[in-house]
Amino acid sequence: MGLEDGDGRGVRANDIKLAMMGHVKDGYKFNPVSSLSEDDPGYNSSPSINDRVHVLVCIYSANAPQMNSSVLQKMKEIREAASDLGIPQLAILSHIDEACGETQTNLKNAYRSKHLKKKMGDFSSSLGIPMNCILPVKNYSDEIQLKPDVNTLILSALRLMIDFGDDYADKL
Repeated sequence: MGLEDGDGRGVRANDIKLAMMGHVKDGYKFNPVSSLSEDDPGYNSSPSINDRVHVLVCIYSANAPQMNSSVLQKMKEIREAASDLGIPQLAILSHIDEACGETQTNLKNAYRSKHLKKKMGDFSSSLGIPMNCILPVKNYSDEIQLKPDVNTLILSALRLMIDFGDDYADKL
């Protein structure tokens, strides 16, 4: 379940904030109608450092139309809470091959594509995540063999997530 348009749909922003602080136990099923409360069996009243979120990653499809304002508002609220907690943030721009002919032909054009740069810039200004923290990736969808160009984008994004998380954990 992810963030969805409207109230009572998708994960509630407050539940994600609680998860970032470590108050959500493993296996908890998010309820789109009501937030987790302190008397709920899925609530962790004394989270350890390992229970906390070490990096917040937003995933956004490059071929999606403009983001709905209510979803964007939820994302901003969550991002601001992460900032208040000092949690580093990244964004993944997925499906870049489906959104842009340049990258569909050659993934090495991922950082050269004007279309993707605009998409990343719009996302950056809408949400407040710096451009250098928005990482384009191609999803494996119909390939049967691994492809080095696809792996390079995915693994560089994963490496940055791990580095950001490690740096944050060291600060804790």
